[in-house]
Amino acid sequence: MKKLIITAFITSSLLFFSSCKKALDYTPTGVLSSSDLGSPTAIEGLVTAAYAAIGNGDMIGPIYSNWAYGSVRSDDAYKGGGGTGDVGEVDALEHYNLVTPTMGAFVTRSWQNLFKSISRANVALRAVNTLDETTFPQKTTRLAELRFLRAHSYFTMKLLYKNIPIFDENATDADILATSNELSNEESWNKIAADFQFAIDNLPETQDALGRANKFAAEAYLAKLRLYQAYEQNDQHQVTSINQSRLQEVVTLTQSVIASGKYSLSSDIADDFLPETENGPESIFAIQFTINDGTTAGRMSFEDGLNYPHGAPQYGCCGFHAASQNLVNAFTTDANGLPNFETFNNIIADLNTATVDPRLDHTVGIDGHPYKYNPALPFSNSWVRDPGVYGNFHTMRYQQLATSSSYFKLGPFMGTAKNYDVLRYDDILLMQAEAYIELGQQDLARPLINQVRNRAAASTGRLKKLDGTFASNYSCKEYPAEGWTQDYARKALQWERRLEFATEGPRFFDLVRWGIAEPTLNAYINVEKNRRTFLATAKFTAGRDEYLPIPQSEITFTNGLYKQNPGY
Repeated sequence: MKKLIITAFITSSLLFFSSCKKALDYTPTGVLSSSDLGSPTAIEGLVTAAYAAIGNGDMIGPIYSNWAYGSVRSDDAYKGGGGTGDVGEVDALEHYNLVTPTMGAFVTRSWQNLFKSISRANVALRAVNTLDETTFPQKTTRLAELRFLRAHSYFTMKLLYKNIPIFDENATDADILATSNELSNEESWNKIAADFQFAIDNLPETQDALGRANKFAAEAYLAKLRLYQAYEQNDQHQVTSINQSRLQEVVTLTQSVIASGKYSLSSDIADDFLPETENGPESIFAIQFTINDGTTAGRMSFEDGLNYPHGAPQYGCCGFHAASQNLVNAFTTDANGLPNFETFNNIIADLNTATVDPRLDHTVGIDGHPYKYNPALPFSNSWVRDPGVYGNFHTMRYQQLATSSSYFKLGPFMGTAKNYDVLRYDDILLMQAEAYIELGQQDLARPLINQVRNRAAASTGRLKKLDGTFASNYSCKEYPAEGWTQDYARKALQWERRLEFATEGPRFFDLVRWGIAEPTLNAYINVEKNRRTFLATAKFTAGRDEYLPIPQSEITFTNGLYKQNPGY
């Protein structure tokens, strides 16, 4: 928040000084005059800058990659890297009970980076509103895009911190400093929803440029928000009820997206994680990245830049984000090709004999299995940086081969130009299925979940080893109608979400939404700490660990106006 105010002051100063005549007639790159900001061309640039801002996170202040906040904080992955002290804030996140409001890297920087993106949207909204439709025919569409982008950043903040201040483009510096974070949960959800609804009402169904939000992206995002809002929480983050009218909104909104005919599942889940197939039929809204655009490092995604195999000679750093044994076990299937719901974690799975869901080899680096679909490059246990602490598995959905045209190495760190999907069609299908189940209409959910499972079963074309055999014994079948009760359907839905988005980050937030974070994660720790002793002191405390603390620096800056989240 402090940086927001400072940024506004610096921008005002630059505008003032740029209007003065200098002895040398020179305009620094990136400085805009008041007249520049009044032109439609410059205002289009501000809109583009607002789009860019949602991808402007850091490796230690991420705003779109949830590998630390949603994957490592769940049962999907360990921190990885060179021991527990390497990027220690993520170790604290993994232990839950070590997180404090004074953590300056991840907890504070993500807050600040998200507010930078909100500021970009608000600056652009003010500029767009200075023009009329005659001068700027795209005015209404651009306003809708900017409100969509602002809502996206507020939604992310809401998932991370829950109790957040919300203000719009009309807020002055004084207003911002006087805006507390004490809205009720319902009030804050509805404020964010209002932006998405404006976008729905004013965006076209089809945009003229890739990357721009359209009406269906706004409907999909509002559906996602209403699904979270449906699970009503008290002040201690306990789920007290599930709002049926909100669930019906989810159904209506996702039905519209599906009925549009614009989106479908890719034939192979691998298409979701390769640059050659980005912006495909499954991508509803994605953060766009580029390479070879004339700049030093391109418009690259670096938030997952720590997460490449450390010992692989083509990378050399840094070994973070190691898949957990629990996650690997969760991919095993029974004799009917269905998940081992009750027994999956009783033993360490023998991957030479067990049958598994094919999504395992799209997700986890396993010794001898092709790495990122290259049969000539099998993953090796020798690539693992600290196997004594974190085991031998690695994650790879967001990693790219060093030979990929999207890959770029900047010093020891890696970036890619692969777009980052914020909303995908598989999520739409599973959101609708979840709403149907909680509405007691679970029979309508089964075909939706089975669409996702059938795609998983068919996603084996890129998984063969150099000798032509498959890396694993694959078996993934549809859920049958027999025994499809609401309780069983709920279990299947929750399992399917885990496998479909494994290591992508939604897992922790799903557990919190469902109100089962504490029992699920403590049960995970109780077993996993015997396999990975660094987790010996980890413990999830209900009523605190569902959300990050409000950064203490922000509370101090507002003279105590912001109230700390419970338990910190």
